[in-house]
Amino acid sequence: MSEGRRPTLEMVAMRAGVGRGTVSRVINGSDQVSPATREAVRDAISELGYVPNHAARTLVTRRTDTVALVVPEPNDRLFAQPFFAHVVRGVSATLNERDLQLLLTTVRSADEYGRLGDYLTAHHVDGVLLVSLHADDPLPDRLAEAGVPCVIGGRPSWQTSHPIHYVDIDNVGGARTATCRFVETGRRNIATVAGPPDMVAGEDRLEGYLKAMRASGLPTPQERIRRGDFSYESGEAATRELLEAAPEVDAVFVASDPMALAAIRVLRESGRRIPDDVAVIGYDNSSFASHSDPPLTSVHQPTERMGGEMARILADVAIPGEADFSEQVLDTHLVVRESG
Repeated sequence: MSEGRRPTLEMVAMRAGVGRGTVSRVINGSDQVSPATREAVRDAISELGYVPNHAARTLVTRRTDTVALVVPEPNDRLFAQPFFAHVVRGVSATLNERDLQLLLTTVRSADEYGRLGDYLTAHHVDGVLLVSLHADDPLPDRLAEAGVPCVIGGRPSWQTSHPIHYVDIDNVGGARTATCRFVETGRRNIATVAGPPDMVAGEDRLEGYLKAMRASGLPTPQERIRRGDFSYESGEAATRELLEAAPEVDAVFVASDPMALAAIRVLRESGRRIPDDVAVIGYDNSSFASHSDPPLTSVHQPTERMGGEMARILADVAIPGEADFSEQVLDTHLVVRESG
């Protein structure tokens, strides 16, 4: 081979002593090739330094070796909340093991989301992972109708037209455990800053709080229930509203760590000592929790594992069509620190 000449498929076939079609079948992972022939072709590829043409391979196999992770939130939310970073880490690690590329996309507007749906349903990716979905999101059904495999992070809260693979976290159980911790430590005026009502995690964590309160025979007046959108800013506003409506509170279960950190700040600014006057428990067990003042008691949710399981189900089950539907719910546990 002359210096600088790029090796071709024909050169690999000649070196291995097989036909061009056999080389293509080996490159595309066909099982219709004997082990000895497969080894000869791979040796020839290695000796020549042949690099398959990915575009041509895509035309043959109809595979792109790319998976999209869609987060229908603005960029600032993606990078500000530890939840997303952990999910991305888990997804990326699992896809790397399977030689799949990750395409991470965020969405700032309805128009952007529509254009993204057009792109994904045109089969530019082999499958889609969806996290942080809001109620009545049309994308899962669009993907199913176009035959694009999809796995959702979180249990869908709305009626879909097609079966959906999903991986969820036991948000009800985690919130119930956190609220029971307050009851066990003698708190009685227990409030919550819940998540958004159009997200499963927000509703499930509120349900867990309410279940624990009912089981303990404690009241849950509406003034002790406030909502945020999991962000620091919303937690700040919700805690101010809470103190104005129910100044007697002696404990607050907050549905995310960023909102809990904001709650601690507002409570301290109002003259409350934590946990002496008001105990606080968050949700995420993020890296912020151990560095807050005081260190934040928080519900640990295995978000990195969630991302990994989503990617595994997509690559090993949904894309190959091994099952029409699969679901998995991951357990949580409470990490007790000084705030509650």
